[in-house]
Amino acid sequence: MERTIVARIKKSDKRTDFLFWQSQPFEKRLETLECIRQEYTSWKYAHKPGFQRVFTIFKRK
Repeated sequence: MERTIVARIKKSDKRTDFLFWQSQPFEKRLETLECIRQEYTSWKYAHKPGFQRVFTIFKRK
């Protein structure tokens, strides 16, 4: 069984948050950042992101 640990901190106490992330290895920080990015993208766009289409407009003579 997986258990989740939750800690309550004051919003004004940003220093401990910074120190926590600085103590994590960069692989863990990048993994967490990618997870947050994917969660935000799925929340905002509700589909898998792709490349935008590029259109070129030409004037006809």
